[in-house]
Amino acid sequence: MTETTERVAVVCQSCSPELETVHEVLTTGGGAATIRCTECGHTHKEQLPSETEFEREVVVSQDDESFTATADVPEGERLAVGGEFLLGTDEAIMTVRITSLELDEGRREAADAEEVRTIWTRAVGNVSVDLTLHPKGGGHDETRSVTIQVPGDYEFVVGQTDELSGEEFTIEGIHLRDDAVGYEHDKLDFGGDSAVAKDINRVYARDQSTSAWSAW
Repeated sequence: MTETTERVAVVCQSCSPELETVHEVLTTGGGAATIRCTECGHTHKEQLPSETEFEREVVVSQDDESFTATADVPEGERLAVGGEFLLGTDEAIMTVRITSLELDEGRREAADAEEVRTIWTRAVGNVSVDLTLHPKGGGHDETRSVTIQVPGDYEFVVGQTDELSGEEFTIEGIHLRDDAVGYEHDKLDFGGDSAVAKDINRVYARDQSTSAWSAW
């Protein structure tokens, strides 16, 4: 029986320093593998990606509920609060964002996969966004709150009028979640300021519905 030679895709400093080419694995061990480029025959040593994976418990928060699943994380993978990944569950595949990492000695903002015991996350593929809607007349006595469901990447823009879930409103301000990254402030209220739904804690808007404030 002919033994199958293991092959990997890595860059070759001799003939292809920018694009990966197919290499044959000649020997392994000692922290690096000896490999040979099938394009030019150049032989060199390379640290190959580890195939070891760790099964880790994942707690997912979705709206007011939470559930537990598991994920296989590659050895050496660096996990950090704010990072997102695809999680497969019995019901569906969903996008989740890391909110906390639990280790034996407590919780951290970042850690290697082998150190982590539980990954705490929040579902961000589809999210609930709370709206505070002020009446057209400018008063606050009839201000109302509603919750809408939108894709996590749906963008809300200050000054823009949206029509979602039967509500029509013009956005006046956006309050961000604590785990939102890449924003200068946690409150956006200048025209053109924007944020995606998964980063939003609450949207403040002016109701544009023609019948929302009818006394009848």
